[in-house]
Amino acid sequence: MSALPKPDYARNMRIVGHTDQGRRPDAVQVMVERGFAYVGHMFSKGFSIIDVRDPKNPRAIEYIAAPANTWNIHLQVHGDLLLVINAKDMFAAEEFADERAYYSGALGKTVGTAEAKRTRDWTAGMSVYDISAPGKPRRIGFMPVDGGGIHRIWYTGGRWAYASVLLDGFTDYIFMTIDMSDPFKPQEAGRWWIPGMNLAAGETPSWQPSRRYGLHHPIIHGDTAYAAWRDAGMVVLDVADRARPKLIAHKNWSPPFGGGTHNCLPLPDRDLLVVLDEAVLDHQEDGLKLIWLFDNRAPSDPVSISTCPTPGEADYTSKGGHFGPHNIHENRPGSFVSSSLIFATYQNAGIRAFDIANQFAPKEVGCLVPPQPATLADTRPNRARVIQSADIFVDSTGLIYATDYNAGLFIVEFNG
Repeated sequence: MSALPKPDYARNMRIVGHTDQGRRPDAVQVMVERGFAYVGHMFSKGFSIIDVRDPKNPRAIEYIAAPANTWNIHLQVHGDLLLVINAKDMFAAEEFADERAYYSGALGKTVGTAEAKRTRDWTAGMSVYDISAPGKPRRIGFMPVDGGGIHRIWYTGGRWAYASVLLDGFTDYIFMTIDMSDPFKPQEAGRWWIPGMNLAAGETPSWQPSRRYGLHHPIIHGDTAYAAWRDAGMVVLDVADRARPKLIAHKNWSPPFGGGTHNCLPLPDRDLLVVLDEAVLDHQEDGLKLIWLFDNRAPSDPVSISTCPTPGEADYTSKGGHFGPHNIHENRPGSFVSSSLIFATYQNAGIRAFDIANQFAPKEVGCLVPPQPATLADTRPNRARVIQSADIFVDSTGLIYATDYNAGLFIVEFNG
């Protein structure tokens, strides 16, 4: 066992395990199921499986390559099923060498899928794997889509999955329900979009051309979808009829704030929502991004009541890379579930834990900033070699699994 990385800063957290994921240290979404971590790669064009049954000695045991020109950055695991997104590898594309181009304007127009169907050199859709043998995933199904592909999925078992999908004719990613009753043949069941996104139907956007009105992903509770719609804020949908989702509420606080809404997590036992805006540009060029708490007692009119504190023990704005929230642990069934303790990644400011027992005065109760990555896995030009903590998953025992674009998978213990 090699020596563990020494954090740049830590409070009430310590690293207990680390892996470069079989020399593929770039990582985005991570999910842990029955002692195995499933990790989607940003630049290695596929996904990996890490044996974390001994969290002090995680071992990369399998890597599945993505199809040509395709990325598998996000995935979902429940029981014996693994769902993996397939979409155009955006960060390998020349048009997105400057990341500003990815985070602004109508993505469908830049990719070329908004106007009409076209010949493409990537695979678009959702793969389904049987993981009853955890280290040996076996692909059993695929749902193709016409367009840029799927960005992120929500699936916690049963008949229905939910996804953000970039389809031909649309300006950006929209909401889709997926029927998983036959995992060998998943099928689209319904869709919803903000009026103005369907260019093929003659709709005209009402927002500024520089804005990214695209769904990042939904989180589902019962028959309600809480959808993070980037620069359009939060969209809440009634999905009792999966074929015909209906709007419950649409809240947007951008402007004056900078947009980039990434997660909308319901805490139903407290009638609260935790809503995270992602920092997407270096040196806070896109402004201060926050983690918000909303009072959700009136579901058609959620009201913002407070924000989590922004890390301030170092000058993270000047550090390089992105400073600000990226993702939160989403209280998935079978994982650590809490309505008072929120875990988040803060990119160059590492991993953060917030106590929201008093919803009007959240406080930070733990943090860990990993050290500078040994190498730069990011293939884009002019990227800083700094930590960029990306995704986070907390298992039922309270162990934190956090990924990084350049530094692999960190397993962290919280002692707050």
